[in-house]
Amino acid sequence: MSESSLNAVQAMPAALPLHVAIIMDGNHRWARHRHLPGAAGHRAGAKNVRTIAEACADHGVQCLTLFAFSTENWRRPKREVSLLLDLMRNVLEKDLEDLHKRDVRLNIVGDRSRFPSDLQMQMNRAETLTRANDGLTLNIAANYGGRWDITEAARAAARAAAEGRLDPEDLDEAAFAAHLSLGALPPPDLCIRTGGDQRISNFLLWDFAYTELYFTEAFWPDFDEACLYDAFAAFEDRKRRFGCR
Repeated sequence: MSESSLNAVQAMPAALPLHVAIIMDGNHRWARHRHLPGAAGHRAGAKNVRTIAEACADHGVQCLTLFAFSTENWRRPKREVSLLLDLMRNVLEKDLEDLHKRDVRLNIVGDRSRFPSDLQMQMNRAETLTRANDGLTLNIAANYGGRWDITEAARAAARAAAEGRLDPEDLDEAAFAAHLSLGALPPPDLCIRTGGDQRISNFLLWDFAYTELYFTEAFWPDFDEACLYDAFAAFEDRKRRFGCR
């Protein structure tokens, strides 16, 4: 562990977010700044998932939601998409047992139907293996989009109404949210976006209603435990009023 990471462990803020969401951005730029191919950035970014997940678990974060693959990512070159899918396979194969031993519960959110069957099987196996764990809940958003999530929730509510299981007059925010991908979990307290851009890119649109947003110039492969400390320190200074005075 580096000296900066060790200092972060020793001085982590007391008021931590219970649910953290991260938009993992900047892999390509990380590679370009090092005169490396883009694939090297994606590999370094995938490796960092376990590092940050373990750091969050160590500091008492209850839920971590990572934006791994958006519904728009299919528009990227086929070679890059293939690499991203291979990296998902690799993480599920190499890191799953260690995460399981650390009592992490893995949850994949998003539309899996477009993924290859072998990857879907890996996702199902990971969720089944870790289902009873009660440590950190690690949500991986794959083929996920906030608009897709809200649309699917609306369809589910409409089906329930059509089948007589739901009176439309009883559909309030809580009932609607129950149909969302993260409906069983509290909404994120903090969203971190790496890479310098300041937007949420169709991620958890409903869930982010009162989420604190934190943007950092650090590229995702460089986002270490010391960077996580900085984000938590900024969160501790926020005044969360949820619309009140």
